[in-house]
Amino acid sequence: MSVSHPRTDEVKLPIPTRVKNKTPSQIQITAEQILREARERQESEIRPHKWKITDATELGEYRLRKRKEFEDLIRRVRSNKSVWVNYAKWEESQNDFARARSIWERAIEVDYRDHTLWLKYADFEMKNKFNNHARNVWNLAVELLPRIDQLWYKYIHMEEMLGNVDVARQIFERWMGWVPDRIDWLSYIKFELRYNEVERARVIFERFVDYHPDVSSWIRFAKFEMKNGDIVRARSCYDRAVIKLKDDEEAEELFMAYAEFEEKCKETERARRIYKLALDCIPKGKAEELYKKFVAFEKQYGDKEGVEDAIVGKKRFEYEDEVRKNPYNYDAWFDYIRLEEEESGTGGDIRKIEELYDRAIVNIPPAQEKRYWKRYIYLWINYVLFAELDAHNVDRARDVYNLCLKMIPHGKFSFAKIWLMAAEFEIRQLNIDRARRILGSAIGMAPKDKIFNKYIEMELRLGNIERCRKLYEKYLQCSPGNCYAWIKFAELEKSLSETERARAVFELAVEQCTLDMPEKIWKAYIDFEVAGSEYEKCRGLYERLLNISKHLNVWVSYAKFEASAPLEESDDYEQKRKRIERARGVFERAINYFRICAPQLKEERAMVMEEWLNMERSLSEFGDVELVRVKMPKKLKKRRHLETGYEEEDYVFPEEIPQTINLKILEEAYKWKKQKIASHDD
Repeated sequence: MSVSHPRTDEVKLPIPTRVKNKTPSQIQITAEQILREARERQESEIRPHKWKITDATELGEYRLRKRKEFEDLIRRVRSNKSVWVNYAKWEESQNDFARARSIWERAIEVDYRDHTLWLKYADFEMKNKFNNHARNVWNLAVELLPRIDQLWYKYIHMEEMLGNVDVARQIFERWMGWVPDRIDWLSYIKFELRYNEVERARVIFERFVDYHPDVSSWIRFAKFEMKNGDIVRARSCYDRAVIKLKDDEEAEELFMAYAEFEEKCKETERARRIYKLALDCIPKGKAEELYKKFVAFEKQYGDKEGVEDAIVGKKRFEYEDEVRKNPYNYDAWFDYIRLEEEESGTGGDIRKIEELYDRAIVNIPPAQEKRYWKRYIYLWINYVLFAELDAHNVDRARDVYNLCLKMIPHGKFSFAKIWLMAAEFEIRQLNIDRARRILGSAIGMAPKDKIFNKYIEMELRLGNIERCRKLYEKYLQCSPGNCYAWIKFAELEKSLSETERARAVFELAVEQCTLDMPEKIWKAYIDFEVAGSEYEKCRGLYERLLNISKHLNVWVSYAKFEASAPLEESDDYEQKRKRIERARGVFERAINYFRICAPQLKEERAMVMEEWLNMERSLSEFGDVELVRVKMPKKLKKRRHLETGYEEEDYVFPEEIPQTINLKILEEAYKWKKQKIASHDD
């Protein structure tokens, strides 16, 4: 028998009570009434008992008791200023002003640096019309705490309310002796203007700008003079300010205020000169707002040239900002320099452009990799062209060339364009020896094809053939596989009618192991011999070339040569027939080579046959088209998976056809036999 235990985690809810009588009560009690009664009970417990004083004796006792309480509290918390203030105010409420004054003096002795005590003490004296006492308090306060502006303001306000303007002015003078802030000087000026003392205010302004010689002070002074209708004095203020503060950080604001002043006075030319002076004095990176103002001014008052000058100035500022943010942005330098060069064409300053180039070329790329220098080097190129062509300064152009060539890290990379430009520059100056030195240094540091070609061209124009030969030898020592150099060397000897030299150059060239384009050399060599009517030597060259390479083009070129090369001086019918036979012999050799030694090159073999067929067609009565046509292959399409599809072409030559037919017959016989066996089994 199992016994069930009560669960300990059950929540027992209270049994709800039932309301039997649901009728409303006759006396209704609100929540506000309950709160009000609770507050009244609480206040009756906290509120002290009210004493009713009936005679002078009780009044004296009350005062004695209160003073004793305040004195005891002061002894305990002497530094608590609120206790002193309450004590003094209580004595004031009792009309005992002597005692109240004594308490204020004692409070001041506790902490005289607290200016709020001085303010309340003086307010007590002023409120009770003890003006002399209040004046004494203010005098003592400003002597002890001269840097508290509120004390001075209150003191001056009291005297001004009493009508003592001269006394207030004397207080201002005492205050200004401490050289306070700008706002305090301006308060003094406003004080004088309230009483129409313009001349006094002007004198104070002069002292003000001496003590605070900043832009805002001078602008206030000039606006003061303008407000009083004295334009000459206002302009004088601006002129003095510009002389003193044209290099100040806030000079932009001064110049704009000066220009706006002249604009209001309808002095347009004066305003324009001020804007231009400002643009010359203020750095480009700090004159953004000034440029905007100048452009707006020119659009309103200027002519077409003035507007263009203003826009150029604004663009100049934008470029300055770009190169300041990123000095390696060479495109920004190019645009900036181009702008200045266009201005130089209309009367600009060439020296400014040279300084701009100097600033640009200082920004050398941080990495010594040619891809970073390709854009940068054009700064130097533009610089030397400007110095030579626009500035007509030959010495400066030569210095720029020399500096550029020293700056380039030739051990890692070089620029043939700079070397060639420097040499051409010296040639234009008729200084051939200097040009030779430059090109010689270029060959030693950066032996590039362009430099060799330019040097050889220069010496060839001067007729120095031996120098050209030496340069070609040096050229071929540096790059023995350069087919272009070998061909040019041979052409030089050929142009000088040095046939044996030219042939020797070609022989040296074809013997080189590493040629970049050997087919060019062989073609040039063969053309050279053909031009000299050395047909046997040409055949020898073709045979040597076939020993090296049996390319399709070599066979075709050899055959075409044999078809066109005369055998003897008299070229009659028999000689033509022999030439054609020789050409056919070359084609036969080519076909036999591709059939026996390279059977996989069926397409090349077919192309040789096509070239042979074309030659036979072109020979008219000497040609035998059927001789070649019977040997022409047939195109077959094989199904094979390729990236572009499944079909590809194959060639079947006539000598291969019988074997192919026999294979097809055997295949068909095998299929027939297989079908017969299958039917017999059924």
